Amino acid sequence: MEFVLDTGNTAWMLMSSALVLLMTPGLAFFYGGMVRAKAVLNMMMMSFGAMGVVGLIWVLWGYSGAFGSDLGGGIIGNPLDFFGLAGMTDDQSLMFAAGVPALVAVAFQATFAIITVALISGAIADRTKFSSWLVFVAIWVTAVYVPVAHWVWSGVGLFGPTGITEGLSTPIDFAGGTVVHINAGIAGLALALIIGKRKGFGKEAMRPHNLPFVMLGAAILWFGWFGFNAGSEFAADAVAGRAWLNTMVATCVAMLTWLLTEKVRDGKATSLGAASGVVAGLVAITPAAAAVDTFGAIALGGVAGVLCALAVGLKYKYGYDDSLDVVGVHLVGGLTGTILIGLFATDQNSTFLPDGAQLGLFYGGGLTQLATQVVVAVAVMVFSFVATSVIALILKSTIGLRISEGEEVGGIDLATHGETAYEALGARMTTTEVKA
Repeated sequence: MEFVLDTGNTAWMLMSSALVLLMTPGLAFFYGGMVRAKAVLNMMMMSFGAMGVVGLIWVLWGYSGAFGSDLGGGIIGNPLDFFGLAGMTDDQSLMFAAGVPALVAVAFQATFAIITVALISGAIADRTKFSSWLVFVAIWVTAVYVPVAHWVWSGVGLFGPTGITEGLSTPIDFAGGTVVHINAGIAGLALALIIGKRKGFGKEAMRPHNLPFVMLGAAILWFGWFGFNAGSEFAADAVAGRAWLNTMVATCVAMLTWLLTEKVRDGKATSLGAASGVVAGLVAITPAAAAVDTFGAIALGGVAGVLCALAVGLKYKYGYDDSLDVVGVHLVGGLTGTILIGLFATDQNSTFLPDGAQLGLFYGGGLTQLATQVVVAVAVMVFSFVATSVIALILKSTIGLRISEGEEVGGIDLATHGETAYEALGARMTTTEVKA
């Protein structure tokens, strides 16, 4: 079949790509506001650094490794198929059926790879060498993100028709519950465990230094997420509309249930809770955006808001320093959305289920889809945790992952980048150094 350009769908995908790319600077504000004043620039630079490294790798070999011809066993695509995008034609477009050119498909998928890596940075805030972070980004996107994207989204990967879910059903991950959020969340946990706790963790207050930044970042993320989820339909149609609407509804509900949980538990509903609830809802609805109806979206958002609000406290109970709650929000939220698809998936009211997927348990489909979702989620968790741990241990024993204790106490911004976000803070730190 010959490729036929659809200008409307192409325009929508270009817009969606821009929206998703904006999410990473939004994440920089969200994370930047959550850290202490002496670490805000480094935190934001970790997101911007991820954009630079992943953007380059993606057009060289990343896209080809994720969506090129399978090298065998569904593990990874051929990174040389479209190396540097040479020889790629629109007949090979991931969005061929929607009439969207191949290069637009590459651009859209690049933005997903970028923000997935950037999400991990929140787990290791305040204490990581910037140079080591950039090396980690290059290795991780190649060795972890690219294979997982191939497994789930290539159509010929490990979770394809003849993969490990054969005999169950086709897994549903519309916009990245497993590929993005579970993957990044469990990787963040592995890194946090290996790099160790911040000095003073659990003993001194490490409050967000700029809550307006946090809320601004959450707002930008929410805005960009409409491209993330509705754009994953690859077309401007009713299914994209369903994904857009579910993204709004689930997020609204998650914010409210997070705030309610805070109010009941702590007596206060906070701005940090509102922003975090927004992100939790966005994460949870991502895999299910086009697979559930309005009531399913409400349920997913409600459950995610409560579970994530409770989960962010687990780091104090179990002693791992997930600085900015990547585990509590992205891992737990991603698992919530991915698994609850097995209960709420439906093919009614402008929703969409991929070929081979089944209805959720509450819609008459039995337990098969639920089992499939659990198998895929667990497989990605195990692979990402082990692979991330290996990468981190190698870097730790070679170039090192962590800044010195003195640099951490004095402030990573000044030590690493030679600058501070706030003039008065920089002057105070410089004076302290001179006296020392």
